Amino acid sequence: MSNRRDYRASKAALFDGFDNIEEGGIRASSSYSQNIDDHTNDKAINNLEDRVSFLKKLTGDIHGEVESHNRMLDRMGNEMDASRGIMAGTMDRFKIVLEKKSSQRMCKLVAYFVVSFFLIYYFIRVFRFFMNG
Repeated sequence: MSNRRDYRASKAALFDGFDNIEEGGIRASSSYSQNIDDHTNDKAINNLEDRVSFLKKLTGDIHGEVESHNRMLDRMGNEMDASRGIMAGTMDRFKIVLEKKSSQRMCKLVAYFVVSFFLIYYFIRVFRFFMNG
């Protein structure tokens, strides 16, 4: 038995600072394990801080883009309202002109529009013929 005690004592002296040698391998002492865990946690925290700062920057950029698009849409809405007002005024004037003019003038106006349409159509066809031919 003393031989076995000497063996354990020499093993303990050889692996001083390590626990549980006989239970399936060398395991670090609790203070060494805690230092490794602290170091791993510090790395993880630094990595997480980097990700959070990246996400914060990204959300700030997205917020800026959304704000600029909102301003652009507001301007477009205002311009569309102004255009709608101009169109309404033009249509009102056109109605007044149509009501005051005789039917003969109206027929002439329609005829001018139809002739103009066919002339433009003819010129476009001729232009395409020369471009493709």
